[in-house]
Amino acid sequence: AQALSDLEAQGLAVRGGEALRELARRLRDFAGVTQVEPPTGLTVELRPYQRRGLDWLQFLRGYGLAGILADDMGLGKTVQTLAHLLLEKEAGRLDRPALVVAPTSLMGNWRREATRFAPALRTLVLHGSGRHAHFDAIPNQDLVLTTYPLLPRDQDRLRELSFHTLILDEAQTVKNPKSQAAGVVRTLKADHRLCLTGTPMENHLGELWTQFDFLMPGFLGDATRFKRHWRTPIEQYGDTARQQRLTRRIAPFMLRRRKQDVAAELPPKTEIIKSVTLGEAQATLYEGIRLSMEKRVRDAIAAQGLARSQITILDALLKLRQTCCDPRLLQLPAAARVHASAKLDLLMDLLPGQLEEGRRILLFSQFTSMLVLIEAELSRRGIRYAKLTGQTRKRDEVIETFRSGAADLFLISLKAGGVGLNLTEADTVILYDPWWNPAVEAQAADRAHRIGQDKPVFVYKLVTEQTVEERILALQDKKRALAERMYGEGGGEAQLAFSAEELQDLFAPLGQD
Repeated sequence: AQALSDLEAQGLAVRGGEALRELARRLRDFAGVTQVEPPTGLTVELRPYQRRGLDWLQFLRGYGLAGILADDMGLGKTVQTLAHLLLEKEAGRLDRPALVVAPTSLMGNWRREATRFAPALRTLVLHGSGRHAHFDAIPNQDLVLTTYPLLPRDQDRLRELSFHTLILDEAQTVKNPKSQAAGVVRTLKADHRLCLTGTPMENHLGELWTQFDFLMPGFLGDATRFKRHWRTPIEQYGDTARQQRLTRRIAPFMLRRRKQDVAAELPPKTEIIKSVTLGEAQATLYEGIRLSMEKRVRDAIAAQGLARSQITILDALLKLRQTCCDPRLLQLPAAARVHASAKLDLLMDLLPGQLEEGRRILLFSQFTSMLVLIEAELSRRGIRYAKLTGQTRKRDEVIETFRSGAADLFLISLKAGGVGLNLTEADTVILYDPWWNPAVEAQAADRAHRIGQDKPVFVYKLVTEQTVEERILALQDKKRALAERMYGEGGGEAQLAFSAEELQDLFAPLGQD
């Protein structure tokens, strides 16, 4: 656009590309993002930073651009988006429905917030086995909600339609451009596109490229060119100048605010690492598994190379992590002979005192089988709890059990409850097992530390000493550094590609730092 504008400025006759030339003229005269008045039908008063977010969303729409609303978890990306869509309706521009694609766990949240904050928006939820009966009603809606898993099944019907706006919530869900959902969203027709995510980049720049390839295809080139021109120089060679150029290139199209910058009224969040040493039997089991898994990984790398051995590596690391959590997670004869878990004992020492002090606790684990073991210990001690996993059928009822105070402890699987929950009733978060990237842990902690919280929040990370878990914490620092260079904060869960040096550290023997 700028090149065409320069040609015209030099008096050269340019034909064709009217839309592009008009964009160039508008950008040439651009004086800043215009402030807009929130829609009259919005039932909540937007905070100042949320009003700036609405201004930015209106700017993108006005210029025919797309972008990523990448505010920190808990800062109200949903309400800003609803305000934007409601303003479009009140201005007479919402001539077709907006389609929101989100994780299944967020359907209830979107429906509730639309009803509460933007009741004038006619909202349709496409979910469940009876959803096909509602497809004919889509054109008469303002807001249509569906889920990533349903996209491949419903793609033929959705491709027949044209939407005003296509919005991907928790957009990192389609970080893999080869996934079915990522392929379908690229084929849907919409005038405007928007990504919502607190973690626009996770472990590497390729995930950022995937979102921009959906938003504005070609803006960052194809995947091969992007890797050669941007990702490899920045990630492998630390090319700071190129990283700064990439940051400047994407800056107009990614709005990111951190809680510490815009929500000064939030109470403090304190992170505490609680570590424990493995007992003799558990340590012996860990070393035995480490040795056998290390040999398996070496053999796989020798046979097929490092890049093609990632599944084997992840499986080996999974077994080590399970050993740290509780040997009973392993389906191995050697593990069945170990009847002690240092970390479970640590948890059971920690919980009673916290509950006696009146703490209301969210306890996260990535392993639903670990939550089952914790349940048994809680029942033995007569401790009341609620539990949310991917198998929970009556999700809203379980959440209300905790919110109402019927239980002061909420067991949550990271996959089922790591996003989309607003649980400011809690003031304590316990992360039973660490994950590779700090932002997936931040997402869990921010179920409590978010707008509406009026109490200090304490986050406890349980870690077994001198094991793979301690090395995961060190790996988190590396992943955080790349994200901070790009946009100031860490990202979330993603598949990993380990270097040889990282593998050596992860498979180090007990006691070796």
